[in-house]
Amino acid sequence: MSEERDFRTRARLSPKGNRFEDMKVGRVFEHHWGRTLSAGDNALFTTQTLSFCPLYFNEPYARSLGHPTTVVNPLLVFNTVFGLTVEDLSEGGGPFLGVEACEFLEDVHVGDTLTARSTVVSARESKGQPNFGIVTWHTEGFNQDGIKVLDYHRTNLVRKRSRAA
Repeated sequence: MSEERDFRTRARLSPKGNRFEDMKVGRVFEHHWGRTLSAGDNALFTTQTLSFCPLYFNEPYARSLGHPTTVVNPLLVFNTVFGLTVEDLSEGGGPFLGVEACEFLEDVHVGDTLTARSTVVSARESKGQPNFGIVTWHTEGFNQDGIKVLDYHRTNLVRKRSRAA
């Protein structure tokens, strides 16, 4: 293949994600896309995580308890909302430091579509890692009706745009 036609010779690395300098306290990220959770998503996740709660895989059982359909495994709800935030919050690189104050506020059912919003609540320089800052976000997950279903705080080391001197 000629060098002219080989796309690899023209490819340029583009930095992804935001950096520490972009994380000003109060900044709000309305994470795009959203994700509809299917019965297959829920069954696969529930099976792979060895969860035996019949609410997550037995529709007649869920209906007998007043649910319109199968309830989505809450850990799948968390992982989905968390995943929606990655492009804006942590794709630029930096280790995950933890989640605090995680609350599951409403049931999510098969067929619901989740969206997410995150707000920077704190940002400071890292004392031990000069090329990083420590950022905490408050993330909220919503269903298609705008009802908040999940609420948590997440902290990461976030790579700085430029190297420390």
